[in-house]
Amino acid sequence: MNTKLLGRWGEQTAADYLRKHGYRITAMGYSCRFGEIDLIAENKQYVVFAEVKLRRRGDYIRPMEYVTAVKQQRLIRTAMMWLTENETEKQPRFDVIEVCAPDGPGGKTELNHIEDAFRPE
Repeated sequence: MNTKLLGRWGEQTAADYLRKHGYRITAMGYSCRFGEIDLIAENKQYVVFAEVKLRRRGDYIRPMEYVTAVKQQRLIRTAMMWLTENETEKQPRFDVIEVCAPDGPGGKTELNHIEDAFRPE
């Protein structure tokens, strides 16, 4: 499976997880001039901007660690653009969803949802 299809599978897996936990998916792959956000979801209290990190190998580095300070700033700017286009009373939150699938789709998959993974400064 090529990298792009594998990434989409990871994002869909994360979206399914969020739905099962009471979130409504607002957007997948939202992009603007500042960057892209993998998933935008809402529950009663939050609008969640989620970065999905998929890994097939059991690296020593957790997928969350690939969300660098530069990547966080890009996500924050992109979320701010979305918020100017979509009025909401809900509190924004930045989550990271780690999808670990050593055998790829169809194999054992572990998912770790890190709520409020980082905050705008």
